[in-house]
Amino acid sequence: MENLLMVMRNLLKTQNLKSYVLCLMSYKLIMKKILFIDRDGTMILEPEDYQVDSFSKLEFYPEAFTYLGKIAKELDYELAMVTNQDGLGTPANPEELFWPIQNFVVKAFENEGVKFEDIYIDKTFAHENAPTRKPGTALLTKYINNPEYDLVNSFVIGDRITDVKLAQNLGGKGIFIANDEALGADEINDNEGLNETIALKTTSWKDIYEFLKLQNRTASIVRNTNETKIKIDLNLDGTGKSDISTGIHFFDHMLDQIARHGQMDLMIKVDGDLEVDEHHTIEDTAIALGEVFAQALGNKLGIERYGFTLPMDDCLAQAAIDFGGRNWLVWEADFKREMIGQMPTEMFYHFFKSFTDGAKANLNIKAEGTNEHHKIEAIFKAFAKAIKVAVKRDPEKMILPSTKGLL
Repeated sequence: MENLLMVMRNLLKTQNLKSYVLCLMSYKLIMKKILFIDRDGTMILEPEDYQVDSFSKLEFYPEAFTYLGKIAKELDYELAMVTNQDGLGTPANPEELFWPIQNFVVKAFENEGVKFEDIYIDKTFAHENAPTRKPGTALLTKYINNPEYDLVNSFVIGDRITDVKLAQNLGGKGIFIANDEALGADEINDNEGLNETIALKTTSWKDIYEFLKLQNRTASIVRNTNETKIKIDLNLDGTGKSDISTGIHFFDHMLDQIARHGQMDLMIKVDGDLEVDEHHTIEDTAIALGEVFAQALGNKLGIERYGFTLPMDDCLAQAAIDFGGRNWLVWEADFKREMIGQMPTEMFYHFFKSFTDGAKANLNIKAEGTNEHHKIEAIFKAFAKAIKVAVKRDPEKMILPSTKGLL
């Protein structure tokens, strides 16, 4: 690691930017990501008095063995246990009662393939405000400002809001096991930014495993030409949020259908030469949108690939899409009107053709009906639903859906 950093510094001094970028990519790949995992309420259930001081009180969290085992086996995270044990070593929490249970828990998880590289235990009471007690980071100085560790892409997993605060203090993200969201709130003075720190709120280890394995597929693109300036941000695993402005209101409405019905987050900002006509704005947006889809799909492991049919009043639209790496468009939809809103109907075909070129996708669209507005809206909705189905991933089948071994 130190040798690589030295090489990178020298490359930067000599302005060898291409080699520097390659080294930077290698450096990011070998940095370790950490899962800082709480014990009580996370790996094991907490009793009513919040103290597991006898084996009769010990009960493992549902599915923790199964999915923490899969995380340890399948994913590239180093595991560290971080737990507050109030007054450990005092009469309130004798060590002779604590250690047999702690050692049993650690061994039980080791037997399932879950090995903690480090275990950090704070023994203080909350009222002492010790810097070693979560959400303080004094026990975790090994990881802070250490180029070996990628804290930005690391997570704290725990059942108290103090675990989320610890994630914020480390510069990472929190996975909040929210059985009781008030737990730990009395130990935090500053709540600012905590909601943004929570990457996942759940009560299920299955959810945690799927989230870590299938992290959001996001991509951004900036495409500037003499005719248009375009910026697009895409999250394929979003919730349907959109912020779209192309200067063509009907086009904005259609693009919003993609976000809303495809359940993806989509931000599109376009500054085009509309004083000339709509052509460049629509065409270049479609190309950039296709390219950002190709980026976000990445290696395409586990995706479904295919299509959807959608009725809308008098219209029926069919869209089938295959993100298989080969661009092709079959278009069977006729429009009698020249314009719908501010959008020329001749540009509908051109939009989808440009999208398939950018996304390297095979798209088949058919539509019938009498109302022209309904017809194109049904097409965009069916297109969005087809994408939603096609990009869906199965965490248990992370393979390429192709006999060729390449998409």
